[in-house]
Amino acid sequence: MKIEVLGTESLGVRGLSCVVEADERTIVIDPGVALGYLRRGKLPHPHQVAVGAEVRERIIAALGRATDLVISHYHGDHIPLADANPYQLSLSAIPPLDDLRLWCKGPHDLSDLSVQRWIDLSRFAGRILPDAEERCDGPLSFSLPVPHGSSSSRLGTVMMTRVQEGEEVFVHASDIQLLDERAISIILGWRPTVVLASGPPLYLPRLTPQLREIAWKNGKALARKVDTLILDQIGRASCRERVCSVV
Repeated sequence: MKIEVLGTESLGVRGLSCVVEADERTIVIDPGVALGYLRRGKLPHPHQVAVGAEVRERIIAALGRATDLVISHYHGDHIPLADANPYQLSLSAIPPLDDLRLWCKGPHDLSDLSVQRWIDLSRFAGRILPDAEERCDGPLSFSLPVPHGSSSSRLGTVMMTRVQEGEEVFVHASDIQLLDERAISIILGWRPTVVLASGPPLYLPRLTPQLREIAWKNGKALARKVDTLILDQIGRASCRERVCSVV
């Protein structure tokens, strides 16, 4: 199995995109990218804009050789968009999806904006996006919907992905933030050797001490059982503050 991380918070962009080669399939997961557009009234720093452009090119190249495309949810940093701003990935920039197997979060637990993005992506693909939740196909397995953050989150749900080749098992868990024990239980039940997951957004004031403790507990539970644990998004700063860690 070969795993390539394409774009994440710690690499300078919003998103959790990657490409996995396993069982003669090339699987692109969450091919989206975003920057903090007009955050605190400021545009992204030029260095971050350059990083975002590089990540977009990597995603487009990966889609050009993909056999499978996985969408965990429909937020703008995880999918190509029909109405992309200059710092996101536009649907018009990516290759056609005609020949790809599509594995997508179902059209439920979605905001009105996410429903529109589901429609836009279906139109671009020329078919209704299939609901992959709890399905399996060859090396691929998908979870039931789990919370985007804590169980009380208003941000909807996401779908996690498992990829297996031989004794290697990779799990992609976007935006779970380590805040829901059911999501952690599903991951551990999959017996992964490598996990790429979104950690808790410590920069947000809504992350209470209680939630921080839950994330810490769940993070330790994963670390004890997984050979390689990659956590991202833990301490995102503002656009201009963040450039220090990007360059």
